[in-house]
Amino acid sequence: MEYDDPKRGREVADRVREFVEEEVVPVEREHLGSGPVPEAAIDRLRERAREYDVYAPQVPEEYDGMGMDFRELLPVFEAAGRSLLGPTALRVDAPDEGNMHTLELVGTDEQKERWLGPLARGEIRSGFSMTEPMQGAGSDPKMIRTSAQKDGDEWVVDGHKWWTTQGSEADVLLVMARTDVDAHPYEGCSIFLVPADAPGVEVVRDIPHVGGEVTGTGHAEITYDGVRVTEENLLGDENAGFAIAQQRLGPARLTHCMRFAGMAERALDVAKAYASEREAFDGPLADKQSIRFEVAEAETRLHAVRTMVRHAARQIAAGEEARIEVATCKTFAANVTQDAIDAAVQICGGSGIGKDLPLADFYENVRQFRIIDGADEVHKRVIARNAFEDVDPREVEHLTRYEG
Repeated sequence: MEYDDPKRGREVADRVREFVEEEVVPVEREHLGSGPVPEAAIDRLRERAREYDVYAPQVPEEYDGMGMDFRELLPVFEAAGRSLLGPTALRVDAPDEGNMHTLELVGTDEQKERWLGPLARGEIRSGFSMTEPMQGAGSDPKMIRTSAQKDGDEWVVDGHKWWTTQGSEADVLLVMARTDVDAHPYEGCSIFLVPADAPGVEVVRDIPHVGGEVTGTGHAEITYDGVRVTEENLLGDENAGFAIAQQRLGPARLTHCMRFAGMAERALDVAKAYASEREAFDGPLADKQSIRFEVAEAETRLHAVRTMVRHAARQIAAGEEARIEVATCKTFAANVTQDAIDAAVQICGGSGIGKDLPLADFYENVRQFRIIDGADEVHKRVIARNAFEDVDPREVEHLTRYEG
């Protein structure tokens, strides 16, 4: 399929596909089923990514990136997503990619120098610490309880967070906290840059979860007990935390869509290759209509995902929030990619659930996509609310007459 991606995006995506195939996949195969890939191997891949001229495509050039714009990035992220190690090798992996984008958008020059540069170079890691356990903020962020109170020229942060991606490995944490308890949380929260080694920051544990074995990325439970940070650690304006989070999450949800689309595409490539070679019931599996139709359905829906994402990206590039467009993309892409990878596993049978192929790891990792960055139900609620706002009163009048 041809898409209206900018020329530079297509050219870099071609290099990324070559890089993933020639450099990343061999490392992936070497470590399949054996746990996290060693840091030394990741460092070598990043050096090779620089040699291919594909490293940190989303980061401004002044911070050692390629300075590509958002629409150029879409095919690049998809190509990187063909391996679980691809985004990590290119430095477009979550949550660092979204956190770097946030720092670029609202960070001060000092904050960018201290955190964005080292993040872009892969010297440090970060976490986005917003979700809270039980009665705290999860799918409903209005319930956030973590607070930050002013004490002289410092802020004192107290709270309990969990599902902070990469929290136990992070050097800096972007922490969402209430700074005006009398205001609605959407208008009374702020984001703070909290060094992970600050007194009062305690990583309670990495929460056991499905997926993440290849990259070793965990989701941490963290407490903040009287953590003191200076005014310079406030990221963006005071009480603008949710507005900033929306600026972060909109593009981040679309980049997630493309990374997982790349994963689903490769899963189907593996399944098609397997089905073409596997002989059963008097011929190759690839000749069986049920399998051909399932692949056709998956390919069709993946095309729809790519088209929807590009539409939303154009809206964002034009300066729009594109909240509905992003919500529809995210919930649709999460289900499409999960179904495609599930189909690939089924086509490959026993080999699909074994760890000799990447499909089992893909299967474990894709399931989280229907929950992270907003569960399906949350996005559907947003879409439905918007849909019912546009009810035509003439249709209501017509229905009343019909029922009468």
